[in-house]
Amino acid sequence: MLSIVKLIVDAIATLLGGALLLRFWMQAIRVRPPASVAQFTFQLSDWLVRPLRRVVPGVGGYDWASLIGAFLIVLLATSVMYLAGWTTPLVLLMAFQRFLEWILYGFMALLVIEAIFSWVNPHAPLAPFVRALNEPLLRPLRRVVPLVGNLDLSLLVALILLQIALLVLGMLFSGR
Repeated sequence: MLSIVKLIVDAIATLLGGALLLRFWMQAIRVRPPASVAQFTFQLSDWLVRPLRRVVPGVGGYDWASLIGAFLIVLLATSVMYLAGWTTPLVLLMAFQRFLEWILYGFMALLVIEAIFSWVNPHAPLAPFVRALNEPLLRPLRRVVPLVGNLDLSLLVALILLQIALLVLGMLFSGR
């Protein structure tokens, strides 16, 4: 029964946390989203971000309320493990690990979406938006990774580096 509850909570938390992380990233890199994405993201996250902004103001040009809100969603979702007998320090540690994993998986998802757009329809209405979201990750790699036969392999390199980061994160938190 716990696995069913965890599945439902994780599905809802992933949607909310993803919207909050996207909201933070769009603001951090100053990308204006298309109206449909903005409406979805803001309607899904305003209930948490607006009250948090009263406590956590934006500092340095970043929307910290969105980032902290995403962590609170991860923490809430991980709190289900109290039902399995986990201790508070273990829940906090697992929530922090999951939060970092969500960030890495979010970047990986954006890169995969950009790859799909480039193969299927590079002129899709959302393609420039996704490209702009990925540009801060890919720009430094494009300086180092040369074009191979007119193919930009920086996206593939970024995916591999993010997977390595996930492996390192797993090793750090597992104590190996």
